[in-house]
Amino acid sequence: GRSPQVRGSALRALSMAYFICGSDDYGFNTVLDLCEAVCAPKYRGEEVAPTLRAIALDCWALLSTTVPDAYIAGDLLVGGSSDGSGRGVIILPLLSDCLNQSNVDLRCAAGECVALIHEARLNLGIDDEEGENATERRFRRGSWDGTDLEVLIDEVKQRVAELSVESGHHMSKKAKKEQRSTFRDFMATIVDDESPSEIITFRGGQLVLNDWKHIIQLNFIRHCLQGGFQIQLMTNTTLHLVFKADGNVLNDASNTNLSQLEKRLILSKTSEASKAADKKMTKRRQARTNAQNYFLTADEAI
Repeated sequence: GRSPQVRGSALRALSMAYFICGSDDYGFNTVLDLCEAVCAPKYRGEEVAPTLRAIALDCWALLSTTVPDAYIAGDLLVGGSSDGSGRGVIILPLLSDCLNQSNVDLRCAAGECVALIHEARLNLGIDDEEGENATERRFRRGSWDGTDLEVLIDEVKQRVAELSVESGHHMSKKAKKEQRSTFRDFMATIVDDESPSEIITFRGGQLVLNDWKHIIQLNFIRHCLQGGFQIQLMTNTTLHLVFKADGNVLNDASNTNLSQLEKRLILSKTSEASKAADKKMTKRRQARTNAQNYFLTADEAI
């Protein structure tokens, strides 16, 4: 169908499939290309509905959480655009335009993408004391100084700050409250370079997420699973790997008696159990990649 809702659902399903199962770079980049094309004002000569543009940005953000920070926010990226810029850097002008649109969902989706890009930029940069000259300032932690986007980023920061306190009669009271709360979280990262925090409470304790990558993954998966999210979080091993949680702890009702410190030690993504699960997942990925490479090189040898 040509309905924005139908197209949006199809794009969400495609993105979720690549997020969970995707392993080839070509297919991954093809889906990212599609998201970037659909989130533009026009696609294939037709205007794109704001709701569909917002979904496309949500899907772009989800897939971007699976790649290195340099691929999103780097300046000198091998395999990126022709000028070496990261994919997130390239679409910043588009995101800036989306922040000035009237649709709330589109604004929020664009703000979330900017927060993700800026967080990746923070992770790439060097500390202030390490860079003093003009060249080094370009790579200061989270700095856009000296780049072609310096002015645009300042405008984005100002717009995000405005949306965090916006009021007016053109929006319902509930919509204004939700937008202000959402953009205050974005502003903390984009303007103040602070990390976000999301706490999921369920039987057995809490799961704490402290970066936009995992928060974006959480929101996308929760939207797809709807009311089945919590039971899937407690029983689905794939979600345990994504959020680096211990499934045994999530399903143990006796953990409700744990202290806050014990919960952090057991449930945190930095706990020993979570680290072990992460190492196991990394080894499985490496084994799969090695098997694929061996298959290709074996054919060439023949």
